[in-house]
Amino acid sequence: MDNGSGGFRESGLRRMRDVLERHVESGKIPGLVALVDRGGEAHVEAIGTMRHDGGGPMRRDTVFRMASTSKPVAISAAMVLLDECRLRLDDPVERWLPELADRRVLKRLDGPLDDTVPARRPITVRDLLTSTFGLGMDMTALGSPIMTAIFEQGLTPNLPEPMPEPDEWMRRLGGLPLMHQPGERWQYHISSDLLGVLVARVTGQPFDEFLRERILEPLGMKDTGFHVPSDEIGRLPLLYAPDPQTGEFHVWDEAEGGRHSRPPAFQGGGGGLVSTADDYRAYFRMLLNGGMHRNKRILSRPAVRLMTTNRLTPEQQAARNAMAADNVHVSFGQGQQGGWGFGMAVRTYRGDYAPIGQFGWDGGSGTSTYADPENQVTGILLSQVGMSVPDSARLIHDFWTTLYQAIDD
Repeated sequence: MDNGSGGFRESGLRRMRDVLERHVESGKIPGLVALVDRGGEAHVEAIGTMRHDGGGPMRRDTVFRMASTSKPVAISAAMVLLDECRLRLDDPVERWLPELADRRVLKRLDGPLDDTVPARRPITVRDLLTSTFGLGMDMTALGSPIMTAIFEQGLTPNLPEPMPEPDEWMRRLGGLPLMHQPGERWQYHISSDLLGVLVARVTGQPFDEFLRERILEPLGMKDTGFHVPSDEIGRLPLLYAPDPQTGEFHVWDEAEGGRHSRPPAFQGGGGGLVSTADDYRAYFRMLLNGGMHRNKRILSRPAVRLMTTNRLTPEQQAARNAMAADNVHVSFGQGQQGGWGFGMAVRTYRGDYAPIGQFGWDGGSGTSTYADPENQVTGILLSQVGMSVPDSARLIHDFWTTLYQAIDD
């Protein structure tokens, strides 16, 4: 008899471990931590080492750079403010972010930065929450004047120089035109960083302080934040960005002396968090529980439903689908879930083993974090190999395939 373990078949969990071990044994993934949870019972695999050339073993409490999987957690700070009516969905944000008043919009996405028309309306809180405020990362527009300016101004992470402090970041952002009219088109990433600035200005607290007080501490997420304390830095592995041509490992970020070894000037909700598998399990279990953690209410049930339900119009969703499908050669198949809620993807069609309604996101550092209401499943896969090569994406794909084949009903 194939006895189950927390709603998973033992043989299915063995297959999961075998597949994950195969990725590590290939030499392309130094190490990983994988956690699967169904109905509150977790199964964890920690495989491989902290460095590609050896080092200490991966452990359940290893701290990882969460990259874009920061987005689903960081968005919760804004949801607290909605619950408390300190923000409203259709409030213009210029009250707190005057740098975004009187926006100009490019006539053509590939046009010069001074060839613009006035924005038809102000940018709202809803626009930021849905990533439709008019400016963002667009891989189909690389090389255009606006994308070049975004990179040159240091408005995105993962560049050689760290992002500036929030007021200077806002000044630079406010000097650029929008790519699209507010509310018109879904665009990636910049909204998530902008929401952190908004939360800080509404509350009068640093973004990390408010996030910690209202979300992280109540959930017991003691290892989650924007840097790793010096006495814990040994728990942070190196981050690698392999050479796309040769696959040779290049260190993108060190542990000691690296970006996460000290508090950053800019606390990026779009990609700046570090965390552990168990911390993220607590967060996604809270979402599956409708905003409750044990006997504490963290978010209202309607707030969770807003976050985890597709918010895109059919036109916006068609554009997002096309962008994902046309960039498989860049994304290696990631990001094709269809819809987008607040700060995370929401599956709107069954394109692989995961069902409609699964929500969460992936990170360019080799991280993947989702929850599935239909099966009451949470899955966390953490590695530190950047997606300059397809190896992390293939690992993530295989993790989710083996998770779903292991479900025992």
